[in-house]
Amino acid sequence: MSHGGRVIRTGVSSAGPAAPPSAAASSAGSDGELMDGAYFRSCAGMLKVAQMISLLVGFISVNNSQWTDYSAYSYFQIVTMCDLVMILFFYIIHIFRIYRTLTCVSWPLAEFLHYLIGTILLLIASIVAASKSYNLTGLVAGATFGFLATVLCVLSIWSSYKVSCITQSTNAAV
Repeated sequence: MSHGGRVIRTGVSSAGPAAPPSAAASSAGSDGELMDGAYFRSCAGMLKVAQMISLLVGFISVNNSQWTDYSAYSYFQIVTMCDLVMILFFYIIHIFRIYRTLTCVSWPLAEFLHYLIGTILLLIASIVAASKSYNLTGLVAGATFGFLATVLCVLSIWSSYKVSCITQSTNAAV
């Protein structure tokens, strides 16, 4: 009994004529590469980089400010660093194409759940940080970048939902 599915790529599909030989050679060459260079320039890749930058700037802004409430800002720092590490983890998964070798994990679902939980925690942390900032510029900047990262994470939730759920429901109908 086989538990893993194999994808066999051919030059001919049932929908149309055969692909040109140069396209088949370029896709075969991209499978042998260590890194996915196209992911750097993709919308999802740039969105992850923007999220990491905004989380890092928010963390640094709060870390270099005078705190008025230790528990609120330590929570903000923990949430931003955990979110940053997880986004970096998924970025590396996509860059090095690890999702192709670890097929036992549903990567779109894992990424969707990470963004869902991380965005809720980041929104709570940003609200708490904004309410306890008392107009100190570093704390306000940290909360602002937290809200920016929250908006970027919502965009990632939408795109991963679109990829994982809508694509699966379209394939199920066929």
